[in-house]
Amino acid sequence: MSGRLVSSLLSVMCGLFAAGAPSYAQETSDRFKQLDRNGDGKLTKDEFSGPIFDRLDSNQDGVVSAEEDRALMRLANRSGSPGIPESVTAELNIPYAGTKNPRQSLDLYLPRTRDESKPLSVVVFIHGGGWQNGDKRGGYRMIGPLVESGKYAGASVGYRLSGEASWPAQIHDCKAAIRWLRANSSKYGLDPNKIGVTGTSAGGHLAAMLGTSGDVSELEGQLGEHASESSAVTCVVDQFGPSELLSMGGWHNNPDSPESKLIGGTLQENQEAARQASPITHVSKDDPPFLLIHGTSDRVVPFDQSKRLYEALVRVGVDAVLVPVEGSGHGGFPRGPLLERLTQFFGQHLLGEEGAVSSEPLR
Repeated sequence: MSGRLVSSLLSVMCGLFAAGAPSYAQETSDRFKQLDRNGDGKLTKDEFSGPIFDRLDSNQDGVVSAEEDRALMRLANRSGSPGIPESVTAELNIPYAGTKNPRQSLDLYLPRTRDESKPLSVVVFIHGGGWQNGDKRGGYRMIGPLVESGKYAGASVGYRLSGEASWPAQIHDCKAAIRWLRANSSKYGLDPNKIGVTGTSAGGHLAAMLGTSGDVSELEGQLGEHASESSAVTCVVDQFGPSELLSMGGWHNNPDSPESKLIGGTLQENQEAARQASPITHVSKDDPPFLLIHGTSDRVVPFDQSKRLYEALVRVGVDAVLVPVEGSGHGGFPRGPLLERLTQFFGQHLLGEEGAVSSEPLR
């Protein structure tokens, strides 16, 4: 693993667990204590689900312990946090919905060196966390390499969590963010017709919703000052997101599951809301190209969720590719091969580059 990749990973981990912490000398970080809702000194995937959970869980016992949190803080204290490289400018916490709610804001990343003769394509990242946790600050790790190439602008979008607002608030927020980017494209030198989106877990679900509900007026919302702009996206990378809530089964049907909290009631007792919040419900032949990436051993969001969405898209003629990650759980995918597929996909659909994305499984 390269030194640059280690630094990048540390930066994201520190953003998740050290945010707001006044000192590394604490017993555990403030972020750890905030996520540890039951106060048992460990984090489970019910409390914190995201693509770096498996990396934080150093002994792979299915929980992130207080000691693992303290070890991370010690390592970060020795290594320092590299932040955003000098080759990228960052404009943080931009309100996109006309409110002062910090959740309704985005971070915009622009390369300092670019081809000034043409506007930049945009890649938008939406964070995971079961719609109840997570933060946009970790988005740079996913989209940073694309921005650093000088070919893209990047945006990491925050949204209201389920503890604050129930569905469809989350998709209303994401659509308002896309409209803001399109309305401000001239100001920042962006191409309003080339906006791709990706997300992990719950963020993958919201990315997929943006892709399939571009023509669903009841999910548009009226947030922000740019309601006349389109919220449609050019292409979607859905990384292990739920696609059909009613088919997830098991503990997902419990009243305290992330999905039930999202829609404001248990799934099976609120089936209409669950269907509306499912990307697969809104699939149509006019949807943009999709790349779906999912671990075959995912115990949080079953691999079948991406398979179902892939099959529904292909059935109506949408350009879709499903990439299984063999033996992988909920995220923690091999970094290099993952970035390679994302670069190929966005290059094809946002930059017009030749070549198709391989569906060969990652291992």
